[in-house]
Amino acid sequence: MDFLQPPVKVTEFARGEDPTTTFAEHEDLKEILLAGSTHFEIQAVGQVQTANPTFPIFTASIGSCDPLAPAVGFFGGIHGLERIGSQVILHYMRALLFRLQWDELLHLQLQKIRLVFMPIVNPGGMWAHKRANPNGVDLMRNAPQKAESRVPFLAGGQTLSPLLPWYCGRPGTAMEMESAAMLQVVRDQLASRPFSLALDCHSGYGFDDSLWFPYAKTRRLMAHLPEMYALKTMLVQSHPHHDYSFEPQSNQYLLHGDLWDHAYDQSPPAHIFLPMTLELGSWLWIRKNPRQLFSRHGIFNPIKAHRIKRVLRRHVDLLDFLTRAAFAAPRWLPQAERRAQLLQLATAHWRPRRPL
Repeated sequence: MDFLQPPVKVTEFARGEDPTTTFAEHEDLKEILLAGSTHFEIQAVGQVQTANPTFPIFTASIGSCDPLAPAVGFFGGIHGLERIGSQVILHYMRALLFRLQWDELLHLQLQKIRLVFMPIVNPGGMWAHKRANPNGVDLMRNAPQKAESRVPFLAGGQTLSPLLPWYCGRPGTAMEMESAAMLQVVRDQLASRPFSLALDCHSGYGFDDSLWFPYAKTRRLMAHLPEMYALKTMLVQSHPHHDYSFEPQSNQYLLHGDLWDHAYDQSPPAHIFLPMTLELGSWLWIRKNPRQLFSRHGIFNPIKAHRIKRVLRRHVDLLDFLTRAAFAAPRWLPQAERRAQLLQLATAHWRPRRPL
């Protein structure tokens, strides 16, 4: 099914006047798209109907139009309560537009790579202040594959009822429109290229920030483990004081229906597609401000203004690092003997552990 709509008109970005029919991140995205309408290629890849308003799902792309050029995709808002992930992407998009006014190196970079932004995958959930989409489905449990071993009760994905959290959807039915639209963007704009990266921003697990990569369905290690290990090594060398843990998600827990597992498995075997999930450790914000436990937003997002600013500042370097890594991919992607060496190192480093 083709979700792509005709190019979006700038007039569609008018600010919503009724606060009950919109939300802050959606309005911020529309302002950025309006300001960047001469730079971004903007599309609506779906329409989400809620009890009141209808929200388009926007993508914005910029950079090389060469289908063989490396690409980086930035995604957020798959879980409607995890607003900080969308805010990180929106902050980066806004800064990118300002840099285009003066940053000559950025212009040179964009001649060789493609950047794809999908900051609010689940606008219906974000508008309704819910983790799931308007149908009650947890989009990160919505792909058709099942975990190969035991998953955490409920949290690993369940098919009992949309009234319970972490609902995968009804078995045997098609994926939700938001999930399918995101996967098509990945398929058409990222995985179709010889090399691509993806970063999906979430929050809500642990005290530390984590970078997770496939698999979530199995303790088996991914085929592109040497490439992922090379990327991790470069991150450590170029940002030695970063605080990210970097590992397969299965080292923490298994789950059913992970979208990035599905996207990775569906990517062309001859291509290198490296998807990652940035999991912001929201327990740290709760420890510093325990009253956040009494707010649905506070469980997954920083509440105090200075902490929001700190989070937005903190992760810009990671997003810049990924764009530079894509630009320089031919210089660091391992080949032949070096790849075999990295496979041994990576296997020892990320030896599968029993999940929770």
